[in-house]
Amino acid sequence: MPIKIPDTLPAFQTLVNEGVRVMTETMAIRQDIRPLQIGLLNLMPNKIKTEVQMARLVGASPLQVELSLIRVGGHRAKNTSEEHLLAFYDTWEEVKHRKFDGFIITGAPVETLDYEDVTYWDEMKQILDWTETNVHSTLNVCWGAMAAIYHFHGVPKHTLEEKAFGVYRHHNRKPSSVYLNGFSDNFEVPVSRWTEIRIEDIRSVAELDILLDSDETGVCLIQEKAGNRLYIFNHVEYDSTSLADEYFRDVSAGVPIKLPKNYFPHNDPSLPPQNRWRGHAHLLFGNWINEIYQTTPYDLEKIGTGA
Repeated sequence: MPIKIPDTLPAFQTLVNEGVRVMTETMAIRQDIRPLQIGLLNLMPNKIKTEVQMARLVGASPLQVELSLIRVGGHRAKNTSEEHLLAFYDTWEEVKHRKFDGFIITGAPVETLDYEDVTYWDEMKQILDWTETNVHSTLNVCWGAMAAIYHFHGVPKHTLEEKAFGVYRHHNRKPSSVYLNGFSDNFEVPVSRWTEIRIEDIRSVAELDILLDSDETGVCLIQEKAGNRLYIFNHVEYDSTSLADEYFRDVSAGVPIKLPKNYFPHNDPSLPPQNRWRGHAHLLFGNWINEIYQTTPYDLEKIGTGA
């Protein structure tokens, strides 16, 4: 089944061109099934790029999915037009009465700030608490994952001496996990962050299981069974050129930056990078959506009630 998004959303034509099946409102009405309700809380400055990345993976599912775009109300985006936000986004205040089968919280360019110094931290805490009663399963990504694991378990983030930047080999630590169905024993994942969550801090919390990690960059994916939450600190959703875009942006701005590790062929930034993580990105999102489908109540209103 395809993903249902507004026909005029910029991601729509991009996904069609890539072969991702999307559907219009009219097509969706013809199918007498309940689509999975997935919310995307998009905290990234370039919201359109993030919409495409997430919708591409969510839309690869064989199930019908309705994607709702959500933003925090207490923060104004600098790199996305107000017209786009008004046309396609609701604030969390406008949707907090709703129930969602799945909810994705993205990263944000605030990772070096203390959580309490983030201008919308109070709203983020409300949203995270709300997911416990209004969301069946939450996928927290990068800063969103760090914020969630700090909020729920007090796990701190630590600033790195040097940015973890590149494509790193990761290990499958729980092959029996439903979220890792079809995963290889080891594989590569893009990483781009100035902070980390340490393994010893995770192991001190009984509710948390490490599913994926890297010898070089540490923890990648954590499962919390009781809360039906996943925390992923790296970027399986990245486009082939995402790390290159970050690198050339910093070079143009005169910001000191090293070449992303294991990324450009022969470490030559004039050569186009190859995507070596796309298959595992689709597996992870597909497994997450399938697990939601298998376990979520048919009646949305029963989400969060224990019924």
